[in-house]
Amino acid sequence: MQNNVEIIQINISGEDKPGMTSSLTEILARYDAFILDIGQANIHQSLTLGILFKTTADKSGNIMKELLFKASELGVMIRFTPIAERKYEDWVGRQGKNRYIITLLGRTVTARHIAEVTSVVAEHGLNIDAIKRLTGRIPLSEDDRAAKSCIELSVRGSLTDEERSTMQEGFMNLSEIGLDVSFQKDDIYRRSRRLICFDMDSTLIETEVIDELAERAGVGEEVRAITASAMRGEIDFRESFSRRVALLKGLDVSVMEEIARSLPITEGLERMMTILKRVGYKTAILSGGFTYFGNYLRQKYGFDYVYANELEIEEGKLTGRYVGEVVDGRRKAELLRLLCQFEEINIAQSVAVGDGANDLPMLNLAGLGIAFHAKPKVKATARQSISTIGLDGILYFLGLKDSRIE
Repeated sequence: MQNNVEIIQINISGEDKPGMTSSLTEILARYDAFILDIGQANIHQSLTLGILFKTTADKSGNIMKELLFKASELGVMIRFTPIAERKYEDWVGRQGKNRYIITLLGRTVTARHIAEVTSVVAEHGLNIDAIKRLTGRIPLSEDDRAAKSCIELSVRGSLTDEERSTMQEGFMNLSEIGLDVSFQKDDIYRRSRRLICFDMDSTLIETEVIDELAERAGVGEEVRAITASAMRGEIDFRESFSRRVALLKGLDVSVMEEIARSLPITEGLERMMTILKRVGYKTAILSGGFTYFGNYLRQKYGFDYVYANELEIEEGKLTGRYVGEVVDGRRKAELLRLLCQFEEINIAQSVAVGDGANDLPMLNLAGLGIAFHAKPKVKATARQSISTIGLDGILYFLGLKDSRIE
């Protein structure tokens, strides 16, 4: 860099007004200043604008004088900071460091929540580049507030695998104080997710359908006990599935339609599916439950794929057997991989959402695996979790902002 070159950073703050950026950069253009970096943020009609530019010593005085006059005319504050060449080169050299996205999600996100997260960020030597709110503007009245709040941090720095694992574990524990925290590497795949696969029972719906069927068959207590043990990972899913289905023998198929009509839908499902379809995601149900109920949800909410278990029926009654291969944890992961191949996307562009132990294989395989209101064992193993709000919380983990999607 030539000796007469100067690097200057200007920081402008004040009331946001139309044409401010244009009038300031026009001065830089008139003196052929080269803009090295530019960034702007707005909070409640207050603007903070930063411009880093390169010029020559014979022009810098006039540039700063004109910028100062223009700032006074606009009624904003302006500050000039000279930047040493070595400091600038060091800053450029850090651009190769990894960037991460940290998403804070809950019914509310408080100052304490932000302090807890940013403290962890600082402890690991990461630098916060940007902070933005993904949920809508917050009214003062408690009654008018939305039942969710989300803030996204963009951070940069280098982490070992062990450090990253430690950070994620610490963030997951914050659900105990009403906060879900997603920690993702900000790479090309995070910005181009294309497929989302969901478990059904206790994820898309707030019940285990097999338990509902068992109640109608008079074997509710026995089936619930087997279901709970399987979801905790205490017994093999295939074994538990066969034992539970066998207990349904003789149940009339009309009961299935009755249960389908009254399924308790998980909070946020309709909004989530409306927006996912709007922005072009493919969606799939990969369930250890039953095809009948998966197809009911597919018809109602527009899922693209349904893979679940088919109950055998003879003369209008369940036989206590199933048809075809059981959709267990291994099969879910296999189906996720096959759907990625069919949709011609990288596995890193996929998302998987589930709550039980049999969802872990697909959660660990997907580019983004989310344990949703999950069992303790599942939450402890998963990399991301949502425990505080409904399914539409997934939209914020994907980086979608309310003001752009509503």
